[in-house]
Amino acid sequence: MSLLSRNNIKHDFSYDLNVFKIPRGTRDFTPGEMEKRRYVEECMMSTFKTFGYREIQTPMFENLDLFTAKSGDAVIDEIYSFTDKGGRNLSLRPELTAPVIRFYVDKLQMEPKPLKLFYFGNCFRYDRPQKGRYREFKQAGCEIIGTDNPEAYAELIAMAYKLLKNVGLENITLSIGNLNILSSMFDKLEISKDEQKYLIPLIDKSQFEDVFEALQDFGVEKENANSFLDVIQNSDVNKILNYIKGDKTAEQELSNLMKILKLLETSFDVNYQIKMSIVRGLDYYKGIVFEIEAPSLGAEKQICGGGAYELIPLFGGRETPTAGFALGFDRTILALEIEKYNLPSPKLDFYVVPINEDMISKSLEIAQKLRGQGASVDVDLLRRGVGKSLKYASSINTKKTILIGPKELQENSVTLRDMNTGDQKLIKIKDIVNLIG
Repeated sequence: MSLLSRNNIKHDFSYDLNVFKIPRGTRDFTPGEMEKRRYVEECMMSTFKTFGYREIQTPMFENLDLFTAKSGDAVIDEIYSFTDKGGRNLSLRPELTAPVIRFYVDKLQMEPKPLKLFYFGNCFRYDRPQKGRYREFKQAGCEIIGTDNPEAYAELIAMAYKLLKNVGLENITLSIGNLNILSSMFDKLEISKDEQKYLIPLIDKSQFEDVFEALQDFGVEKENANSFLDVIQNSDVNKILNYIKGDKTAEQELSNLMKILKLLETSFDVNYQIKMSIVRGLDYYKGIVFEIEAPSLGAEKQICGGGAYELIPLFGGRETPTAGFALGFDRTILALEIEKYNLPSPKLDFYVVPINEDMISKSLEIAQKLRGQGASVDVDLLRRGVGKSLKYASSINTKKTILIGPKELQENSVTLRDMNTGDQKLIKIKDIVNLIG
């Protein structure tokens, strides 16, 4: 903008100051908070990579139809949708699974299988903000495409569990179920698809008294309703087997589930419980499902959920086995804070202090030399005295401070101060790079 045009601007100071406040359901993060978030992200990324997963990224907004095709038109009330200047109906992404499968169908179908993909990204939902739930939130997740072997599912579930353990969470519970078995149990009660759709949200919220009443309303005898509720609230494999006995499809599903559980025990050392009441509440999930909860979070305790699903044909791709999970990044951070886990704070390698103005040029030169060797370095830019500079260096978590004065410089040296012990020593400038590491 030219000086002339700037001078012609008429400033209007009649704004309501509330318009400059952060939007409801969003957050700002301080440098300290970002250090914690980056640490958790890097921990998760490292775990993904150790399991052979590779990172991808998708756009922050997509065509609205992508999400209505997956979740129905009702999802429009829960998302941020808009029409752009070209008249296209778009939406900020409310989750990441649909964009990833759209990406797979567009570009990745011919890639060698299995395809292991992971991702991080901000998502947006028009929710009522509350503890652990925001309108803008970060999600981590992954998909494995091209295999439905028990070992693939066991590895996926184990990775979700290890992901949270590796960032430092101690108090988590892993629950595993199977929607195909649950569907067979519904069939045994002669429950229609519409009746199942009514029951599933109640089961998902563990409102089992309401489930019992609904079953009776649907004509299920009291004894059969009690038997059904006993099985879906029980981890006893024998009870499940007895309930589905004679249903070959359900028995095969249970057999496959047991293979997965055995692998979790013997190969991955993962603790779990069987929970047939896991329903996920989404039509595209099929077969194995799982959830991980952090009980310390209270009502909003679920931090990870996933399983096997079918979405690829919906978006025009060739049918192939797919499974994955989504992990609540923000809830993970909150659970770590509740458990009082001390997330490591990165330290600045060097803080360089010029004693007077004549030393500024040399200070910048030394700082650049250290940065060129990969060290993190800051320089006093306020021309403070030594005392205030040392206090500031301590406040930003500095390992060592370099004091550059005229007397030391005459000897091609600087004073090096260890900020942890307070020890100081004279060191030759040429030897400073040897301190890195």
